[in-house]
Amino acid sequence: MYKISRSGIENNINCQKCFYLAFHHKIRPFGLPFTLNSAVDNLCKNEFDYYRAKAEPHPMFIEYGIDAVPFAHEKMDEWRENFKGIRYIDHEKGYNFGGAVDDIWQKPNGELIVVDVKATSKNVFDWEDTYSKWEYAKGYKRQLEMYQWLLKMNGFEVASEAYLVYYNGKKHEPMFNQKLEFDLHLVKLECNSDWVEGAIQDAIKTIEGDMPKASKNCPHCNYLKKRWEVSQKDPRNLID
Repeated sequence: MYKISRSGIENNINCQKCFYLAFHHKIRPFGLPFTLNSAVDNLCKNEFDYYRAKAEPHPMFIEYGIDAVPFAHEKMDEWRENFKGIRYIDHEKGYNFGGAVDDIWQKPNGELIVVDVKATSKNVFDWEDTYSKWEYAKGYKRQLEMYQWLLKMNGFEVASEAYLVYYNGKKHEPMFNQKLEFDLHLVKLECNSDWVEGAIQDAIKTIEGDMPKASKNCPHCNYLKKRWEVSQKDPRNLID
């Protein structure tokens, strides 16, 4: 039984070699924790929980014309927790797949809306421009679609639309006063999760196969390649 995370599937899409090394050898690029982003994420979840307890729509739902309320479910805290999340186990195909959602909303017809919270700070926030230029933005859409698939496989009715709740930090205010102001951007995405099952099978093939070649577009593999080339020219650059 292979335990595969949502981020693992994304890694396999971007670079099979990096996914293979992470799964078999626990070798991953070092990354700094995004503590400020996590703070925004937690504060946003607290707001949703407040209205969840009241079974009322968040004010942003009313502002943007979204007919829904935060979804109340006994497993919501578990679904949000890293390394737990919402999971689907297929014993026949041999995988345990899951990921941690940020929030889920429910429409009057019972359909669930998947939501992910993001924080950034740009002079001009333009989602369409970002989506057309940057692969990470397409990864955000895949992230939502994987959560949709997980909810469907757990027996829930899921809406085709999903949302990115984007907080854009204002960095040109005249005074800081130990208070960071944000603009809210609610990005609606029409999603299709039909590809997810195939992506899980592709990840299993990577796991069970020989070590793949590095992706030409992988920044981590390209960095290591360039570093090795320099080290070969000057052995002093090699680590003992």
